[in-house]
Amino acid sequence: MSISGEGFASAPARVYAILMSYLVSAFYHFTPLDDPDGVRSPIRTAAEAGGVKGSILVAPEGVNGTIAGTRAGVEAVLAHLRGMAGFAGMEHKESHADEMPFRRLKVRLKREIVTLGQPVDPRAEVGTYVAPKDWNAVIRDPDTVVIDTRNAYEVAIGTFEGAVDPKTDSFGAFPEWWAAHQDAFTGKRVAMFCTGGIRCEKASSWLLSQGVQDVVHLKGGILKYLEDVPEEQSSWQGECYVFDGRVAVGHGLEQGTYSECNACGRPVSPEGREHPDYRPGVQCAACVDEYSDADRTRFAERHRQMFGDVKPRVGP
Repeated sequence: MSISGEGFASAPARVYAILMSYLVSAFYHFTPLDDPDGVRSPIRTAAEAGGVKGSILVAPEGVNGTIAGTRAGVEAVLAHLRGMAGFAGMEHKESHADEMPFRRLKVRLKREIVTLGQPVDPRAEVGTYVAPKDWNAVIRDPDTVVIDTRNAYEVAIGTFEGAVDPKTDSFGAFPEWWAAHQDAFTGKRVAMFCTGGIRCEKASSWLLSQGVQDVVHLKGGILKYLEDVPEEQSSWQGECYVFDGRVAVGHGLEQGTYSECNACGRPVSPEGREHPDYRPGVQCAACVDEYSDADRTRFAERHRQMFGDVKPRVGP
C-alpha cells in the first residue's frame, strides 16, 4: 500500500525516514561451493538488475556480503542467494542509511569468505550460540573471559564492557595471539563476539579444534545486539564500526558520529575532525606521518574531484 497526501504527511518521522532511506543488508552463509566462479556472475547480474551496490565475497566455503539499495532490489538479491543449492537457510540483518553507503558493486572470488588461515569448518563444529537478550548475563559471569575478535581499529571506537582486546591488525592474526595468551584463560569459559557473527563462527570452531572445552559466541554479532537490546539495558560502550560509508552505527543501528579518513581508511571521531592535523580527504591525526607531500597532493586532488576544493597546503 502506498502512502501519499495527508496520510503521508501525518506518518511518524521514523517511518518517513525509513521509506526515504537505503536498505542495508548484511549476510553470510557457510555452504560448500564446487564452482564459486560459476555462481559469481549470476549474483552480480541479480544485484545489477536491482541497482544494488556493495561487496559480496564468494569462496569454496560459502558467501559473505553487505549490500544496499531499494528494498525490492536488495530482496531480489537475497532471494537469488537463497535459491542457490544449500542457501535456503541463509539469515540476514537489516539496517538503513540516509545515503547510499557504497560507491560501487563488487562481487569477488576469495579463498575464504573471512580469512582465518586455518583449516576449520563451522558447519561441522562451532561454539554455542548466545542470543542477544542473554549476552549481558554471560559477559558478567566472573568465570567467563570475553574476547573481541575484531581488529584493533574497530575495537578502538566501541566494545563490550570488560572485553579483552587482542590488538590484532587482521583476523588471520587471531590464532597466533591465542597461542601466546591462552594460558591466562585456563579454566575459563570463552565468550567471543564480532560485528555480524561470521568471525566468531570460525574462531569458535578453531578454538574447539584446539581443545578448548567451553566456547560461546554472540549470535548475530554486535549488530543484532544493538538492534535487539534497549540502550538502557545495554553493556555496549561506544559505536560499532561497519564496513561501508556509514563508518559506524549505534544502538538501534542508527548511523553513528564517525567519518572515514580518505587517506588511511581509519575511523575519525567528531573530536578527531577538530584536530589541527585533520584535513578532509588528505589526512587525519593518526596518519599525518605516514604519507609524503606528493601523497597528500594526490589525495587532495582526488578529494577535490569527488567533493570540491580542499586547501592546497602540503606538509604535515
